[in-house]
Order: sequence, then C-alpha cells, then structure tokens
Amino acid sequence: MATANQAGPHRRGRRLKWLLLPAAVLGAGGWYFRAEIDGFSQAGTGYAAKTACSCRYVGGRALGQCEDDLLPSMWAIWLTEDEAERSVTARIPLIESTTATYDENYGCVLEPWEG
Repeated sequence: MATANQAGPHRRGRRLKWLLLPAAVLGAGGWYFRAEIDGFSQAGTGYAAKTACSCRYVGGRALGQCEDDLLPSMWAIWLTEDEAERSVTARIPLIESTTATYDENYGCVLEPWEG
C-alpha cells in the first residue's frame, strides 16, 4: 500500500521558522535604527513635498512631471496634491508624511514639524 508524502507538523514548523526569522531580523533592525529612519524619512518627505509643490504651483507643471524631479533613491515616497488647498503631501506609508502649501507671498512653505 502506497502512502502520500505529507508534511508533518515538524516540517511545517521548520518552514514557519524560516519565514518568521527574516521578519524578526527586519523588525529588530527597524527598532534599533528608528532614530535614523525617522530623521531620514522626515528630511526626505520634506524635500519631496517642497520640490513638488514648487514644481506644481510655482512652475505650473503637472504633479506627474514633478515626480521626475525627485532623486531615484526616493522611490518609496508617494506624492498627492490638494488643489483646493494648493498643497502637496509627500509620504512614506506608515512612517512619515509632510505637506507643503503654496502661499502667494512666500511660495511653497512646509508645515511645521513636530519635535
């Protein structure tokens, strides 16, 4: 009588361990470098919001064209605009968000950062 080769509970536990290990390492690394991640993400979203706002509302270009002005390493930053407020928000999902608003007298101004 032939039996099918089934993965037992021991084998499933080994697979789960290899899936959870990278997640635990990434989580620990994110926690250890949280200050650096926060600083770089705040600076990056601020730069992106100001650049895109100036491109959009001072330069008069479409937001899609303004994304081309960002550095290639800023691929994780998403840009959205609020035409009614004349503002652009740059965000790294689940990490940081910064908004720049166009002002007739000063150009594009970043919202104050929380310290």
